[in-house]
Amino acid sequence: MTVEAVVFFIAAALALGGAAGVVLARNPVHCALLLVVTLVAVAIFFLLEEAQLVAVVQIIVYAGAIVVLFLFVIMLLGVDREESLRDPVPYQRPAAIALGAILLAEIFVLAGRTWATGASSTRGSLRKPVAGHDLGNVQRVARTLFTDFLWAFELTAALLVIAVVGSVVLARRSGQRAQLDEHEQAIDEEITAAELGEAEEERDAYLSDTGRRSDTHATSEHPS
Repeated sequence: MTVEAVVFFIAAALALGGAAGVVLARNPVHCALLLVVTLVAVAIFFLLEEAQLVAVVQIIVYAGAIVVLFLFVIMLLGVDREESLRDPVPYQRPAAIALGAILLAEIFVLAGRTWATGASSTRGSLRKPVAGHDLGNVQRVARTLFTDFLWAFELTAALLVIAVVGSVVLARRSGQRAQLDEHEQAIDEEITAAELGEAEEERDAYLSDTGRRSDTHATSEHPS
């Protein structure tokens, strides 16, 4: 058995174990950490296929940024505790098990078939020299991305910019609404404080008037 085969089986075991842990673990934080294990194992698969760029993107984008975002949301929502396994919806768990079994059967059926057509690649060999130079994986992807697929790349960048601008606008509107709510709350508090002050003044005036009446009544009953 070669070294690549040993690395593949180890990474496969880590990927399957991590994926099972993501589904079976009760603590959401543990689920996110097990997801990191699965993503790193998938990056190892890409390295075995000599796709270094995809492996690096897998670790930086998914195992790094995406999982950190998951953890941030988990901590923000305060769900970093064990959840109950009781299903609020009846028959949810049996239906999920049945669908999973069907999906697994489909995978086994499709895995036993030969899908390769034997046709040559329309874009040529990945190892063919470009302009007399033997380019690496990153250089080949960059060259293809910024030449043949430049228009699609620019459109994707524009969509991402539009999404960022839209999220900023929505956050700004919600922030303004929150400030308006705080202003209205402050006005209500000022009105409540003013009403409370008037009520205290009326009470003090009533007590003072009652005291004077009591003193006058006592003086009239017991003249000196």
